[in-house]
Amino acid sequence: MSSEGFDIYTIIILVLAVFIFVRLRSVLGTRTGNERRPDIAPRSPQPAPDAPADNVTHLPQRPSDPAREAEVAAEPAADRWAGVAAPDSPVARGLDEIAAAERGFDARQFLTGARAAYEMIVTAFAAGDRKTLKPLLAKDVFDNFSAAIAERESRGETVESNFVSIEKAEFTGAEVVGRSAQLTVRFVSKLINATRDRDGTVIDGDPTAIVDIVDVWTFARDINSRDPNWRLISTEAV
Repeated sequence: MSSEGFDIYTIIILVLAVFIFVRLRSVLGTRTGNERRPDIAPRSPQPAPDAPADNVTHLPQRPSDPAREAEVAAEPAADRWAGVAAPDSPVARGLDEIAAAERGFDARQFLTGARAAYEMIVTAFAAGDRKTLKPLLAKDVFDNFSAAIAERESRGETVESNFVSIEKAEFTGAEVVGRSAQLTVRFVSKLINATRDRDGTVIDGDPTAIVDIVDVWTFARDINSRDPNWRLISTEAV
């Protein structure tokens, strides 16, 4: 076979190879590393790997039910968020926005979980329990809590914090920011709180007095994330 003939056949083979590669690429696509991971439904929510087994600040993930979705859509706006938000209020409109974006969103169940998370976080902070706090807090909030605990430990101080009751937990805000659902809750609680120095002397609070505490906390979660947990992103004492 001549070198000229060899070159012609080589060119033909290369052209066919390029054509096949282009066709495969158009069918299979390419991976860039930024693709959204596919959602799997139905599934039961699982705690984060290092979260407490009973972390309740998550949304239920339920299989799609077209009949129920149509029923909810037809439900009067005045009844949709009865007990958690006034009709046509900013909070109700925010809850509508989150419910439209997040499959299985349940505002009442969220408030139940938020109450449990509030007590868990306050108690863990008082005890200096970073392991419990970490999966419940956004990174910057965890860093602030951890720094406050470290400062307290460096002075040899301890905190006694005992819940008497959570009197109220109510929404004061609800919105979708980008791909994040954010819910703000106002907590009214009764608490016994005291701080002791390294010698055991009370330097703040009163271990025998019940005080009223009002906090406004905001929780956030990526919409339809595989991670079911909501995390605390900001706190405000009132």
